[in-house]
Parts: sequence; C-alpha cells; structure tokens
Amino acid sequence: MSLLGRVTQAWRYPVKSMGGERVARVDIAPRGIVGDRGWAIRDEAAGEIRGAKKLPGLMRCTAAYVGEPTAETVPAAEMCFPDGSRVLTTDASAASKLSELLRRTVTIWPLLPESAHDHYRRGLPDDPDMLAELRQIFGRTEDEPLPDLSVFPAEIMEFTSPLGTYFDAFPLHVLTTATLATLEQRTPGSHFDVRRFRPNLVIEPAGDAQGLVEIDWCDKVLSIGAAKIKIETPCVRCVMTTLPQGELTKDPAVLRTIVREAAQSLGVYATVVEPGVVCEGDPVSLA
Repeated sequence: MSLLGRVTQAWRYPVKSMGGERVARVDIAPRGIVGDRGWAIRDEAAGEIRGAKKLPGLMRCTAAYVGEPTAETVPAAEMCFPDGSRVLTTDASAASKLSELLRRTVTIWPLLPESAHDHYRRGLPDDPDMLAELRQIFGRTEDEPLPDLSVFPAEIMEFTSPLGTYFDAFPLHVLTTATLATLEQRTPGSHFDVRRFRPNLVIEPAGDAQGLVEIDWCDKVLSIGAAKIKIETPCVRCVMTTLPQGELTKDPAVLRTIVREAAQSLGVYATVVEPGVVCEGDPVSLA
C-alpha cells in the first residue's frame, strides 16, 4: 500500500456550526463519525434547520458532549456562549438563551430518523432572487463564479441535509496540512486556522508533498486506521470560512483566496466504505 500521510487531528462537532471538540479517537460508522453533528438549530421563522451560513452567531459558540455518543444515542452537549456562559442542549432555557444571542427565534434538536421528512425539509429562501440568495450563502462577490451545485447529492435541494443527518452534503470532511500551508502562503496577513474549515480528519502528507494534495485523492479509496473511506469531491467553501470565532477575526480574504487559487474548494468530502476506529497518528494509505 502507498503511504499518503498520517492523521494529525480528529474532530467531531456536537452542534452543527458551533466549534467542535478535538478527540484522540473517533469511531467512523456508515454515516460518518459517531456523534458528529448530533444536534442542530432550527430557525422557527424560516421553518428549517440552519447553520452559520444564515445564523453566523453560531460560530462564536463551542460545544462539547457531556457523555460519549454511540451509534444509538446522542447525549446532551454543553454549549459555551461568547460571554463564557454555558448551557446544555437539553436544558429548558437553552432555546431562549440561544435565541437571544442570535436575535432569531430558534429551537435545538437532536438527530431525528430519516423518515422525519418535514423536520429536514427546506423552507423558502430569504431572498426570492435565487442568484442573490446563493451569492449570500456562498459569500461570492459579483465578479466571482457561483459553485457547481451538481456535485451535491440531489436530496439536499429539497432537504437541508442528507436525511437522518445534519451534514451539509457528505458524512466526512478531510483536509491536509499541506493545503492549509499553501493557501496561507498565498494570503499575506491571513491565518488559515483549521477551525475555520471544520474538518473531521486533518492529514499531514508523507514526504515533502505540497500544494492541494487531497484533490488528487478524489475517486480513490483510502485506508485510515481500521476504516476505509472514498474521497468523493472537493469541498466547495462558503461564507462561513470568513466569519469570526474565538480569537479569529472576520477575514473575507480567506474566501477570496480559496475562490481564486483553489477553484472555490478547500479539502475534500468523503463517504464511508468500511466503518472502523481512527486515531490520531494512524497511517493513511491507498486501499
């Protein structure tokens, strides 16, 4: 087998669009990392599940599980707000406190079965001009191209995520340290911090590999720890990459560079071929 690199970081995100938790070991199930995006926020005025593309204040929060998630159960997650206050996703006051922060009426939901179509269904767009709506969501300027939406699963045109999940499109997101370093070098004054991009697995390529390494892995099956995954497509980036979180300030230059230098994408999406445990330090190779 050809060694491609090693896992340097593994992440799961208990609440969609909030900062996640780095863990030494993840259990990759058929639908992705167990516990990843176990909770999400529903915008009651819009009538749909929404993330930071529409509710940017979510990125100023972080979340961590109070118990270990399993394939069958999603435990409560503790949300930490920008002022340092904390509340569990299961607390009766959680929705009102989050609504106050976001200045929108929202509710907090655990994953529901894929049969709950109405829960996952999209509401009406905020802007009836669909091109304007897409430019807002993807953070594109008037002189930049919109992404090719045909790369996404067909069901997310009707639903906010693949049914039974809170993922944007695919169950796994993989990113290399080489890509982060390459684009940071091309953007003086910007920091391509991994937190801006919400990967599940960060991989340090073998040898002296440089550039957008993971793009060459598309359509290939990789062995990572005890799991096997298929790299599906580059991950089209949106306005979320520019938003402030923690000590990171708003930085539109990050997205301008991705659009200009990386064909609008950073990292790659993947699906699960063979479930298994993956730990930081595990080798990554072609299957």
